[in-house]
Formats: sequence, C-alpha cells, structure tokens
Amino acid sequence: MLGDKEPCLPVKLQSQIDALERLATLDSEIKDLQEQLAREREALAKKRQALQELDGKLVRDRQSVEDMERMRNELMLELRQMSNQIEKSREKLARCRTEREANAAQREVEELRKLYRDREIEIERLNGLADQARAVIEATTADREKIGAELGETEGETTSRLGEVEASASSKEGSRKDIVSQVQPALYRRYELVRKRRGTALAFTTDGTCSECHMRLPPMLYQQLRRNEEFGQCPSCNRILYFRLDAPPGAESQSEEGPSTGP
Repeated sequence: MLGDKEPCLPVKLQSQIDALERLATLDSEIKDLQEQLAREREALAKKRQALQELDGKLVRDRQSVEDMERMRNELMLELRQMSNQIEKSREKLARCRTEREANAAQREVEELRKLYRDREIEIERLNGLADQARAVIEATTADREKIGAELGETEGETTSRLGEVEASASSKEGSRKDIVSQVQPALYRRYELVRKRRGTALAFTTDGTCSECHMRLPPMLYQQLRRNEEFGQCPSCNRILYFRLDAPPGAESQSEEGPSTGP
C-alpha cells in the first residue's frame, strides 16, 4: 500500500484525489505538447540536414569535375607534345641510312603512337566520367532547390508554431506548480517516481480492476480502497490507486462481494 499507514479523512483524501487527477491530466497534456515539439523540431532539423548534405555533395561533385577537366587538359597538352614527337620520329625514320637505325626509329614511332592512343582513351574516359558527374550535379541541384523551397515555405510557419506550443507548455508548467503545491509532499514524490517509470502514475478502480493495466486487484485491497481511507498501489503496474464512484448500474451490488478472481 502507498501512503502513510494512518488513514486519511475522506474529505482530505478526496482533495488529494482531485489534485492528482488534475495533475495527471495536465501532465498528459504537457507530454503531448513536448512530443509535438520534438516531432516539429525533428522534421525541421531533417530538412536542414538534407539541405546541408546536398550542399556538401554539390561542392564535392563540382570539385571532382574540375579535377577531371584539369587532368583532361593536361592529357591534351601531352597529346600535342607527343604529336610533335611522332612527326620528328617519322622525319628521323625517313633519314635513316641503315636497317638498324630504321628499326630503332620505327620502334620509337610505334611506342609514341601507343602512348598517344593510351592518352586518347584516358581522355575519353575522363570525358565520360565528367558528363556523368555533371548529370549528377544537375539532379542534385534540382533536389536542393526543391528542399530549399519547401524549407522556405514551412520554416517560418513551423518556427511560429513551435513558439506557440512552447508558450502553451510553459503556461501549463506554471499551472502544474500550483497543483503540485496542493499535493502532500510524500504523495507527490511517489507520484513522480511512478510517472518517470510508467509514463502515468495515477489509476482508479470501480469494479476491482486497475484502470491502467486492467489487471484484477486482490479482494482485500479492493475492499480497502472502497472505504476511501487511503490510496493504494496496483500490485501489477505499481500506479497509485483510488476508488472512483462511477461504476455502471448493477455493478455496485456485485462489487460488495469482491471482484471475481477468474481470468
């Protein structure tokens, strides 16, 4: 059982029940507001993060294109130099007087031609990669503009809504302090301990069943609660328990004999 062992007066107990009910309702509203704030902030943060990631990707892809263009220009310069070397080697081959000199000059021309072709292949590869990178940049830019437009349309509205929700939550926190001052300190400490573990701390019974976990209460505990002398504690969920006089018609006489222990 929760609470002091000495029974409280019914009137005093009822005032504590009223205060706890108001506190539980307010805590539920504050929790909903906090969850709403968290969702709104998370959605806004995700869009900002997505925008930042796209900006970073654009910077990297553009730098990659610049690097490929620089490499291609360097290879084009090498091609021009090789072309001149090939012409010189051909002239040298034409001036050869011996077979040995001719063979050496021919090998030089063939090696230069192979290097020239390798450079052409590399330039073609770089051109293809650069074209692919430009296509990716174009698609990324479109995505970035879309998210940027969405963020521009919703950021101000979301920020305004966040301010309203925060103001509402702050107001409810102020009301909560007033209610807490009406709850006995020991009872409030128990309330907070259970709330932090269970999310909600208060439950009631009308027919011998816990309103939160829906488990049957021991008959002796139920009869004690019906006397409205003190709070109880649900053996299953550990929430603070009290008896509420809002049982459906006909249930009162059945409850006098105690709850059923069957499943």
